[in-house]
Amino acid sequence: MNTPPLSITHHFPRHATLLQTLIGIALVALIFGLLAPIVTLEKFYLFENTFSVLSGVQQLWREGQIFLFCIITLFSVIMPFLKLGVLMLLVVMKEGDGARLQRYLQWMHLYGKWSMLDVFVVALLVVSVKLGAIANVDMRYGLYAFTLSVVLTMIATGWVVHLSNKLTQDTPAHEREDDGDSSSSVSS
Repeated sequence: MNTPPLSITHHFPRHATLLQTLIGIALVALIFGLLAPIVTLEKFYLFENTFSVLSGVQQLWREGQIFLFCIITLFSVIMPFLKLGVLMLLVVMKEGDGARLQRYLQWMHLYGKWSMLDVFVVALLVVSVKLGAIANVDMRYGLYAFTLSVVLTMIATGWVVHLSNKLTQDTPAHEREDDGDSSSSVSS
């Protein structure tokens, strides 16, 4: 029996196109947010330093702050790209089975919540609190681009999860390949 593939692209082509566009915009905003200035520190009205996420990470490395370097690099740089990559894979996957779809969704659920915004916001708050007495901290446009990427990624994730759940619930059990149960095809 020839069953249709369990894929968002196959069952929801219009949604897939919109999701690809949304994920693409989120990717551009993420890249811009990582490269553009996010904060300007003004010390005693004499010295001014402007940082992007990537320049801040490089500074942590140069200063020997290896733990913070690793945490911020992992959760604010690497994980967002991985999450967007998995989202795009879920959307463009032409042929998939329920098990693969659920595995990717499980990955998104477990690791996605640890990325981007939480760690990044905490890091900015730590900087702001530590330097509040001796420096003026101004947020810059890179922060807004990064935040836009986070919000768009959250919207895309919710949309993909919704479509995936609809896809797995609407597909009859005999058409799914995810159960791996050969006992359902008993020959007489």
